[in-house]
Amino acid sequence: MSDHLPEVRRTGAVSALPGVARLAATSWLRTAQWGVVAGVRTGRRVAGVVTNPRAAVDVASGVAAASGIVADVAKGLGSGMTLGEAVVQVGQALSPGSGRNGNGGQAPAGRPVRGALPAQQSLREQGEALLARSRDVRDDDSAHPAYAHILSELAPDEARILVLLVEDGPQPSVDVRTGGASLLTGSHLIAAQLNMIGARAGLRHVDQVPAYLNNLFRLGLIWFSREQLKDPLEYQVVEAQPDVLAALHAARATKVVRRSVQLTPFGVGFCRSCLVDDPHGDFPEHAAPLAADTSSPPKG
Repeated sequence: MSDHLPEVRRTGAVSALPGVARLAATSWLRTAQWGVVAGVRTGRRVAGVVTNPRAAVDVASGVAAASGIVADVAKGLGSGMTLGEAVVQVGQALSPGSGRNGNGGQAPAGRPVRGALPAQQSLREQGEALLARSRDVRDDDSAHPAYAHILSELAPDEARILVLLVEDGPQPSVDVRTGGASLLTGSHLIAAQLNMIGARAGLRHVDQVPAYLNNLFRLGLIWFSREQLKDPLEYQVVEAQPDVLAALHAARATKVVRRSVQLTPFGVGFCRSCLVDDPHGDFPEHAAPLAADTSSPPKG
């Protein structure tokens, strides 16, 4: 068997990919090929390293180069880049003339081979670049850069909750407190944020609704309004649920306090951009959070 891996045969689809995408696709093919032949090569290659110092240097150089690329991508991620941005930057560093390439090219004199990523922009430079984009009339990307990160932190059930909210509007919820009709001083909360969101959204794990709402609140997508919905009929089904009735009978004098769960403006934008078929459709309105509102996420 040859000391070098046989050349990967690129398909037409891979050859048609641009720049970094082609690099990524070819790398995947080479990785798959390596998995097949590595087991056969390893024993003989290790034996060669033992008896041949030059072979040992070649192996070490190959491992160092691969480790360097992975480290450069990780360094980009650690600086706040997305995976795509980090890969693009490493791809540029590996391009001809950059001082480092996939064939083991050396960096220019006075520049170390390791740390091949270009120097990271300062915060000031990043701010200037952001302002430059804001003045570019050709930049029509309306999606917030945080959306991609948020998608990675959502459970499937949480996406269904958001779809329910954006398509059906704010959802009723109730608190049960002690104190009777007057809610005199000394009233205590018995149960908070009781709702029908799990059933209405068709969730797989209805028992996880409080945790789901906590996470959506943490991500800035929803808020818990102290105001009730305009239609009081929205609350009738909620107040007839077993958990609400149990809370009402947990103390001698109790009262239902009507609330609502609503999307924030940021949440509306996220849902329109990521979760609905027609981002310009006519959807129910949600109230913006009030500055004085101190509502907190439901207890888990």
